[in-house]
Amino acid sequence: MVRTTTRRKASKEKTLHTRRTHCPACRKTMWSAYVNHRTVSTLEGVYWIHLHVRRCRDPACSRYHIPFRPEAEGRIALPQHEFGLDVIALIGALRYQQHRSVPEIHQELLARGLRISERTVTNLLDRYDELVSVCLSDSRRLQTVTKKQGRVILALDGLQPDVGHEVLWVLRDCLSGEVLLARSLLSSTERDLAVLIKEVKQSLSVPIVGAVSDGQRSIRKAVASALPRVAHQLCHFHYLRESARPIYETDRHAKKELKKRVRGIRPIERQVESRSDREAQAVRGYCSAVRSAITDDGRPPLQASGLKLHGRLSAITASLSRVRKKGGSARNYRSSKTL
Repeated sequence: MVRTTTRRKASKEKTLHTRRTHCPACRKTMWSAYVNHRTVSTLEGVYWIHLHVRRCRDPACSRYHIPFRPEAEGRIALPQHEFGLDVIALIGALRYQQHRSVPEIHQELLARGLRISERTVTNLLDRYDELVSVCLSDSRRLQTVTKKQGRVILALDGLQPDVGHEVLWVLRDCLSGEVLLARSLLSSTERDLAVLIKEVKQSLSVPIVGAVSDGQRSIRKAVASALPRVAHQLCHFHYLRESARPIYETDRHAKKELKKRVRGIRPIERQVESRSDREAQAVRGYCSAVRSAITDDGRPPLQASGLKLHGRLSAITASLSRVRKKGGSARNYRSSKTL
């Protein structure tokens, strides 16, 4: 795709040398052959990187004239890429941790000063998925971790930042916290998920003694198919949410009734708009406090928004009572009491 905007000029320079000066094949000294240059955009700025490349000059060597590039180059960017690994890591975090869409990620990167197109964001997201797959394919490390604990409790869930797109399925061990498998699927049928679970089961040398997931029907059937006679339960969050649903409905109704009693803030604010005395400032402060309390919300089941609103309105009422006892004007108190 043709670039439509100019790349930012490099504001920083970095020179990289090879740590190895002798050929790994013949052990003879490698001479500096040439200097490569590349521009890499990172979150810290745009770097102009000088790469001192060495070559073996022995015609009898198997690595004769094969370029040996600085090892540190791989810690900055992938080959033939103009954006650094930190940018790729940020894109992956925004996508799968914060569930941002590609346009939202694009706007976030632009706000950080990066000149990048949406198409490039999509390409870098693919590179992120590939890097994660390479990391997860290290079966030796996972075998070592799971062997120490002697068993695995499998947790599986799907992440879908955009409706209609592929779903990233993540299978994780609850005991060690290690991700055992991560793969994007176009569909989430029982057969597709069962294949993923069986793949994890075959790669482990220890048994899977339990499974945790949400209540999605295809997941329940896939676990029953791939892991027969293995205990399977809903995750704690979903279990708590379902058990707290009656309380949540009551709390929501209470919040609605409380909001009815504190309507009419705007007319009170209009009465003191043209005033700058201390009483007017106090009234505006109380109005802002009430407005903030109304708009504030909580995430059930761990946060009851109705109880939260009741607590904040009670604090405002107690403050108004203290103002009256300290000698606040009756007119000001009557205006504030309508809150």
